[in-house]
Amino acid sequence: MKPGHTGLTHLKHSTRYSLKGLNAAFRHEAAFRQEVGITLVLLPFAWWIGDGPLAWLMLMGSCVLVLITELLNSAIESVVDRIGTEHHELSGRAKDIGSAAVMLALILAGLTWGLLGWGKFLG
Repeated sequence: MKPGHTGLTHLKHSTRYSLKGLNAAFRHEAAFRQEVGITLVLLPFAWWIGDGPLAWLMLMGSCVLVLITELLNSAIESVVDRIGTEHHELSGRAKDIGSAAVMLALILAGLTWGLLGWGKFLG
């Protein structure tokens, strides 16, 4: 933190950097754009499927978890690519692990939506 950047000034700068990061991810990461689109489409269904605030939070929280994981994966990929584009075992491993994290978040979201949807319509 820069000297003098405390309290509301720090919050203002942090918010600006966060919005800049979201904008960069949306402009440069196709997977993030797709996941944002799916989240926006699913939002009204979460109100319909979710029987109460906890179920709604689980449905939307699983989608937000996918977005968070995708942001972290994209950050890892950017850093690895910044270091160098030549193949290196550790670079590949870092990217694969980030991808695996996204996959697990997607599986959790799918299970959450599937189980709560099953309970709503077939339970």
